Amino acid sequence: MERKIILSGARPTGEIHLGNYFGALENWVRLQNDYDCYFFIADWHALTTGYDETADLPENLIQLIADYLACGLDPDKSVLFLQSQILEQAELHLLLSMITPLSWLERCPTYKDQISQMKNKDITTYGFLGYPCLMASDILTYRADFVPVGEDQLPHLELSREIARRFNHLYGQVFPEPQPLLTTAKVLPGTDGRKMSKSYHNTITFADEPETVRKKVMSMVTDPARIRKDDKGHPEVCSVYAFHKVFNAEEWDEIGASCRAGTIGCVACKKKLQEKLLAFHRPIHEKRKQLLENRDDLRRVIKAGSDKARQKAAETMIDVRRAMHLGL
Repeated sequence: MERKIILSGARPTGEIHLGNYFGALENWVRLQNDYDCYFFIADWHALTTGYDETADLPENLIQLIADYLACGLDPDKSVLFLQSQILEQAELHLLLSMITPLSWLERCPTYKDQISQMKNKDITTYGFLGYPCLMASDILTYRADFVPVGEDQLPHLELSREIARRFNHLYGQVFPEPQPLLTTAKVLPGTDGRKMSKSYHNTITFADEPETVRKKVMSMVTDPARIRKDDKGHPEVCSVYAFHKVFNAEEWDEIGASCRAGTIGCVACKKKLQEKLLAFHRPIHEKRKQLLENRDDLRRVIKAGSDKARQKAAETMIDVRRAMHLGL
């Protein structure tokens, strides 16, 4: 039986952190065993908000493919490719932009939110407004059956589905409507208790050395109401306790009870977490370091995956051009 196709990607904006891993990569690694997976590095998408900051892109690409491989993505199981190497995607983006109503783009939830949040940056550009067409081309070029998303991303995928329906209505059935593959991800806060984000500088990445991880754990925000170590705590507001749930599940209930009773102090709790977290972190960190010692091998992985992706994209574009009566 022909396997279904899955597509997803990430922007090359820096090293993968634990929030990225549990939010997406952990699931991708599992999916590659049961689906035909296309996972890409979204360097064109990075330009929609970072068009004036491209000097670090080449290094970020290498860092990201090293993270992909170190976390368990297998180029023998998944197609790992670079978005900008597939010019067919740019062609499909252009063609989809011809049929996508302006009102669809303006109502996209992210559009107004990011413009209001990034007031220090001029993103009132054609490229940023039209990025949903680029996202649709990412998905439709490979005729993906499923896109792994969280519930907050459903409106974005629905816009890609609407664009696919409009194309099929105008020109005939070419694209499947991509379905959401809802994922339940483990949620980790940042070291300061906010959402883990590079922009907040509160992440733990796989690039971090073990000693850096230890220091970051010891700096994590705990229950602000606990002044002395024997004060009764409220673990549900503590970042360290949230990490224990992911990395130390077998002791999670016990640690929560001890915190509430005031029989374990925050320093002791953090030291317990250090060892559990490093047991998970260290193998990925070491593999990542080894991969980065030979960057030419990483470039070959990207090139080989991009060649495979281009073959699939070329097949799609033959059907698209024929449906639209383009060419002689």
